[in-house]
Parts: sequence; structure tokens; C-alpha cells
Amino acid sequence: MNEAIGGILPLALGVAISPIPIIAAILMLLSPKARVTSVGFLLGWLVGIVVAVTVFTLLASVLPDDDPDASKPVQGVIQLLLGAGLLVLALGQWRKRPKPGEEPVLPKWMQAIDKVTFVGALGLGFLLSALNPKNLIMAAGAGTEIGAAELAGGETVLVIAIYVLIAASTVAIPVIAYLLASAKLRGPLDALRVWLAHENAVIMAVLLLVIGISMLGKGIGSF
Repeated sequence: MNEAIGGILPLALGVAISPIPIIAAILMLLSPKARVTSVGFLLGWLVGIVVAVTVFTLLASVLPDDDPDASKPVQGVIQLLLGAGLLVLALGQWRKRPKPGEEPVLPKWMQAIDKVTFVGALGLGFLLSALNPKNLIMAAGAGTEIGAAELAGGETVLVIAIYVLIAASTVAIPVIAYLLASAKLRGPLDALRVWLAHENAVIMAVLLLVIGISMLGKGIGSF
């Protein structure tokens, strides 16, 4: 189990450090319906992460068994493909970085966050966590690690829970903190939003590059 936890930690961190959902959560916290929409977004974010990693864990668990002393070509091919996908995403993020003096361009849906309802925020959180290509690759990598570890039922649930808690932490922490002390956090949250908007592309490019190379290394090691 410890090996599986070690394998999923960087992938969970990759989901957690995604600036776009953090910015979305902060914008909701700064909107007139902060308490309603932010809770809906957090719930959708959590459910999406759980669904994605659980589906890939179940898929990985039905891969053909291998001799422990032999190579694992199926797992290796999957990891190589996931690593290559992360490198492609890293290149795309690097190309999107704003030039010096240029204002970053955020998704158009962020401009309408003030009008989002609880259900809309719930759906948005689910879409960003479960159907975002980068998060899907992270979930696929984590599911492969967990499924290949051949853990007992309780151990599998525990490892998935650790992945979900880490992956969701950067959205959960500001939402919970705001619910407890909203007046004190408006200024710091707005400053964090501005910084993340400017550094979004660079943060994700570096993160995806590091995790992609790590995934390629694991894939090569499976042969």
C-alpha cells in the first residue's frame, strides 16, 4: 500500500495545483452568492475527482495479471502514453503563457460566475475535475497505480481517499476558510486570484513536465 500511496502523491498534487479551479473557487467566494456557489463548486469538484479515480482504478484492476518477476508491458504502455500526454499538455501550457506586459486571458465562463446558481456551480466543479483532459490523465495514472498494486478492498478505499483529499485540498481550504472568516479573507483571496491568473500557464507547464517525465520513467521501468 505504501508504494501505491507514493505513486499517487505527485498525481494528486498535479490536480491540487491546477490554478483554474482555484481561481474559479476564489471568484465564487468574491461573488454576492459566495456561500451558496462555493459550496456547490466544492461538492462538484470532490465528486468529480472521486468518480474519475474510481473508474480508472476499476479499469486497471482488470488488467491481466503478470508474473511478479516479469515485466508489465500493458501497464508500461499505459504509463508511457500518459507521460507523453502530459508532456504535450505541458508544451501547450508553456505556449499559452502571457508575454511580458500582457494581461492573461481567462476563460469566458469566468466572467459569468456572479450569475451561477448552486446547481450550476456543482456541475462546473464536476466538469472541471472529472472531464478536464489534464485531470483525466492524472486520474488515469493514479488509477493505474492503485489497480496494479492489487490491494485489499479497504486499502484501495484508503489510497483513493488520500488521493481525493490531496487533489481537492486547494479548493477545499479557501472555501472552508472563507465560510469561517469571510471578512478577513477577501483581500488575500483577491490578491491570490490575480497572481494565479498571471502565473497559471507557467505553473501548469512546469508541473506537467515534471509529472510527465516521472510517468515516462515508470513506464520504461515496467519493461
